[in-house]
Amino acid sequence: MPSLKDLRNRIASVKATQKITKAMQMVAAAKLRRAQEAAEAARPYAERMETVLAGLAANADGGDASPLIVGTGSDAVHLLIVCTAERGLCGGFNASIARLAREHVNRLKAEGKKVRILCVGRKGADILKRDFADLMLQTIEFRSVKAMSFAEAEKVAHKVLTMFEEGDFDVATLFYAQFRSVISQIPTAQQIIPAVIASEGEVPVPAGASAVSEYEPERGEILEDLLPRNIRVQIFKALLENAASEQGARMSAMDNATRNAGDMINRLTLSYNRSRQAIITKELIEIISGAEAL
Repeated sequence: MPSLKDLRNRIASVKATQKITKAMQMVAAAKLRRAQEAAEAARPYAERMETVLAGLAANADGGDASPLIVGTGSDAVHLLIVCTAERGLCGGFNASIARLAREHVNRLKAEGKKVRILCVGRKGADILKRDFADLMLQTIEFRSVKAMSFAEAEKVAHKVLTMFEEGDFDVATLFYAQFRSVISQIPTAQQIIPAVIASEGEVPVPAGASAVSEYEPERGEILEDLLPRNIRVQIFKALLENAASEQGARMSAMDNATRNAGDMINRLTLSYNRSRQAIITKELIEIISGAEAL
């Protein structure tokens, strides 16, 4: 049975940990609001980009269509872009994205495909390299970045587009967590090369956008500029969704940790009081017994 001093030290240690988790919860709550606003602001732009690409791709000349739409004619080599956080203490956020990527890798390998992994974020790389160290190409880290901007997405997109132009892969899939709420972040796999363009009938058309449009320059030239831009936009959206999901998961995890610390403090305090009461009772019995013996 632990001594009173051990129990006091343990209670003090848990209280110090509780202060840290409470502070981290408050910091995550403050960051979450800004990250959520940024993620929600990026969604309409990405959806509108999909609408424009659907309209252009539907009437583009198939013979001159960009490989970013029609692909390379093969799907033998797959690039997995796994976006996770740079830091931990955010519950199962990083593990859920890595689990989805691991399932994707195992399925592709079972089909006889060649897989390469590009990690954005240190935590995902740490998890995946345990099983797929030979498939890892590079880890792009943003530990010094306080808020994700389009410059970070440009860096990742430049790497991906350069590899595609050099023929290093045929299909690229982006993995990230889509933010729903503080307690709900959905791991998502999105194919970005070749772009999955919905038909015009499947894409919601905004009000007032049903008029016939004429393009200057030609559709093919516009696609040549928009398709690489779409890759950057989709990666930027994924980074913003991840940033909001990370703060939501951390806020929830730190809230649970704070509550658990409070429960542990109550249990330790109860044990401390019982032990102290038992010691006092024992001392009283010894005093009374000695007095009676005299």
